[in-house]
Amino acid sequence: MSNGGIIGPVVNPVREDLITSFTASGTYTNPQAGPQQADYLVVAGGGGGGICGGGGGGAGGYRTSFPGGTKLTLACASYPITVGAGGTGSSPGGGGGTGNPSIFSTITSAGGGGGGTRGGTVAGTPGGSGGGGSNDGPRTLQPGNNPPTSPPQGNPGGNLTSPESTGGGGGGASAAGIVINPAPAPATGVIGGAGSVNLISGCSVTYAGGGGGFRGYGGAGGGGNGGGPAAPQSGTAGTANTGGGGGAGSPGNPTGFAGGSGVVIVKQYSSGPFQAPGVWSLSEQYNYKKAGQWVSAPVSVDYLVIAGGGGASSYGAGGAGGYRTSFPGGSGGGANPESALTLSGGTSYPIIVGAGGTGGVQDNNGNIGNNSSISGTGITTITSTGGGRGANNEVGGNGGSGGGGGNGLSPGNAGGSGTANQGFDGGRGLTDNTTFSGGAGGGGAGAAGGNTSTQQGGNGGNGLASSITGCSVTRAGGGAGRTNVGTQGTAGSGGGGAASLSGVGGSGSVNTGSGGAGGSEPIGNGSGGSGIVIIRAPGAAGLTASPGTNTVTTLPAPAGGCKVATFTVSGTLTT
Repeated sequence: MSNGGIIGPVVNPVREDLITSFTASGTYTNPQAGPQQADYLVVAGGGGGGICGGGGGGAGGYRTSFPGGTKLTLACASYPITVGAGGTGSSPGGGGGTGNPSIFSTITSAGGGGGGTRGGTVAGTPGGSGGGGSNDGPRTLQPGNNPPTSPPQGNPGGNLTSPESTGGGGGGASAAGIVINPAPAPATGVIGGAGSVNLISGCSVTYAGGGGGFRGYGGAGGGGNGGGPAAPQSGTAGTANTGGGGGAGSPGNPTGFAGGSGVVIVKQYSSGPFQAPGVWSLSEQYNYKKAGQWVSAPVSVDYLVIAGGGGASSYGAGGAGGYRTSFPGGSGGGANPESALTLSGGTSYPIIVGAGGTGGVQDNNGNIGNNSSISGTGITTITSTGGGRGANNEVGGNGGSGGGGGNGLSPGNAGGSGTANQGFDGGRGLTDNTTFSGGAGGGGAGAAGGNTSTQQGGNGGNGLASSITGCSVTRAGGGAGRTNVGTQGTAGSGGGGAASLSGVGGSGSVNTGSGGAGGSEPIGNGSGGSGIVIIRAPGAAGLTASPGTNTVTTLPAPAGGCKVATFTVSGTLTT
């Protein structure tokens, strides 16, 4: 070539995307010259919870273009940002306060509805997601998505139809508040509606969970727990900057709890490509090579592969899905990081993301989680094993991490075994000869599940943290063991499900591979959380991920423009 050019990889030089998060009101200035497109996430403040016996606050409205939605076109200008505060918790005689809206450009998300009040005339209120109804106030279903948007910004709160000693859960971004009516004895509260997972920040974060009604748990995504009649369940506020609804009050704290504040995130993409992709001058080739950004196939990539978590029985909890990684921090079960994979250019690699095992029906064992994997021509298949099932009256199931042993008499029920270099064992069920009362915790990627003791459910094993996405996220925690006498076990960090004495057992968090937890036999047990597969490559690598719910992002400095492909559902990675 007359200009001394060189034919190289048909990829564009790295230009970093700009991700700006607002946790308080401020101003966003478009850094580009001329109109440019941007993705957004706008979450409003969650509603406040009702007083003791009341409903949980609804989540703040959740509106986003990421991934695959219609982007905003931004002029070369400054845009005011409003981040809505959470609604106040109710005081006697009043309902929970409505959350405040969040605003960016033409996008407004409505504040979450407040929870209804016990012993008064105040119902829950509508909002981005609706507030939950009270146990003895007006019983009018409070809608979400108010005012209407397309797609909907929220869901209704849970509504009771007859007097009960519990309150309705607030609606969440992806599900309505749940209500059990009539409630069992002792009555159990209802769970706030689940929020939605979003990766716009480069990390998997769940936003806009509904608040728990009296005696109930908050929904995934920052929903506060409703207060209960006694420990260990104390009410909590919605989590800051998630838009989670506040929990209802308890006898020890008769006022409701505040909703969590909202958040606004803007992702603006780098400007258009350089001219003549695939043809570079010698100077350009030298500079990209020197910077480590001139990548020709094959390319070495790091990975994190987590299987689906195990489902729970009404006693023993589910174990976390197997956890395998080449990234610093290590694999599950105390193992060192594995070797990186070398991928060929122009090649498709099937990705399987395992579903969580379902919870057992009534007094049956839970179900094992499903495997996750990366496979394809020329590489060694990486398979992580599904989490072990929680047992009802026998030994826990084997899996990536073992399921918790069940309730039973001497000699006790052992926990399931974890898979070497993927996870730890589940805990052992009750071993004394006198009390037929409890199940063990599921094993986690970072620690074994806890054993049951008299009047104490076993704790779930903790998960492991990884920064492969550019920020530290803990995943693959074991579910909490359930007991019908005494104190429930504690869920393992990283998304393990929470046990419930007389309500629905908590499921493992979505895309963490965590284990589910037990609930009351007639009502239901928690399922394991689905798994996740993440691949991290040098910035100049050409990666695509399908289908569209899976994403490829470019990390900002100091990660050096690395690309991260995140699979929350099964699909295909193409280099």
